[in-house]
Amino acid sequence: MNFKDLKIAIPTEIMEGEDRVSATPETVSSMIEEGAEVLVQAGAGEGSFFSDQKYQAAGAEILTDVEKLFAAADLILKVKEPQFNQELDKHEVDLMHAGQYLITFIHPASPGNHQMVKKLAEKGIISLTLDSIPRISKAQAMDTLSSMSTVAGYKGVLMAADILPKFMPMITTGVGMIKPANALVLGTGVAGLQAAATAKRLGAVVHAADIRPEASEQAQSVGSKPLDLEIPEAEAVGEGGYAKELSEKLLEKERGIIAEQIEKFDFLILSALIPGKVAPILITEAMVKKMEPGSVIVDIAIDQGGNCEITEPGKIVKKHGVTIIGTKNIPGMLPKSSTWMFSKNIYKFISHVIEAGKIEIESDDEILSSTLVTDGEKIVHQGALEAMNK
Repeated sequence: MNFKDLKIAIPTEIMEGEDRVSATPETVSSMIEEGAEVLVQAGAGEGSFFSDQKYQAAGAEILTDVEKLFAAADLILKVKEPQFNQELDKHEVDLMHAGQYLITFIHPASPGNHQMVKKLAEKGIISLTLDSIPRISKAQAMDTLSSMSTVAGYKGVLMAADILPKFMPMITTGVGMIKPANALVLGTGVAGLQAAATAKRLGAVVHAADIRPEASEQAQSVGSKPLDLEIPEAEAVGEGGYAKELSEKLLEKERGIIAEQIEKFDFLILSALIPGKVAPILITEAMVKKMEPGSVIVDIAIDQGGNCEITEPGKIVKKHGVTIIGTKNIPGMLPKSSTWMFSKNIYKFISHVIEAGKIEIESDDEILSSTLVTDGEKIVHQGALEAMNK
């Protein structure tokens, strides 16, 4: 009975286009078996095709009033970071109270979220971010970032194909052969690897680049051609196999290599991330200007600031003849698959960090210390603090 006497709230996600939900009837049932009382906002699961009746059958209480839902909860589980609720004319943080736990994707290093994170600290919220779960063996089943990255990599290529003004595969016609599209995937972690594999399956000629040798080799294993960024391994690979934050000098070197070849690519998939930090700028406006008119950039890294200098968060824009996709909730576009994965990940996470209905903030547990953003008094997340002080 690990969750004994804990009231867990599952609100409806209010970000535009966000159809995911943080728990399914299956995981709600598991929480209740562990002693929790689960409150679900009416309609929270409709976008992912889970009815209120299914949640009720699992043992949840359905509430229509979101303010009552937030007020009653000890722990709030969300998919996206707190947003401004237009209907209530209030921010979701303003619905919370001191001592509450919040677990969601907060992306605390992203500049657009700094004010919200500061507000969480001021309100006395104990918040944990799912985008900072360390990539270690015991956290594998909790790795929401990898799960959602799989969705983003797959869907990002489909979005590029939809906008691209030419065929992706080679096409033979009665008037001649049309050459396949050329793709460049930057960052071949989970999202980039899935993007490279999907683009290859759709018939594109795929080049891929990652500063980590192992990630680059994995991209080659799914049929992509390597683009060597010439970054020494010692400078590239950090703890847990994640990419390290590079110096400005090495970033300039990396951008220079990409700039030399960028004209030959019809579309770019950008997914280079540094855990808990702002995403590195790999594509400058000057580089976008060099691309052929009609080219497409899908900036999957936008939730952490984006890899392209001129991506507009949450928007699809055309600049210098290039369509730049800054959609912020790509996994939400495949809500059924992404919710199935996310709900299982977050259940595993809370099962790990909660003991006897509480989170022990002073714990030296690596997973807890990596994900803690605000401790009820102040901001403690290292990546957020570094980004705020730049």
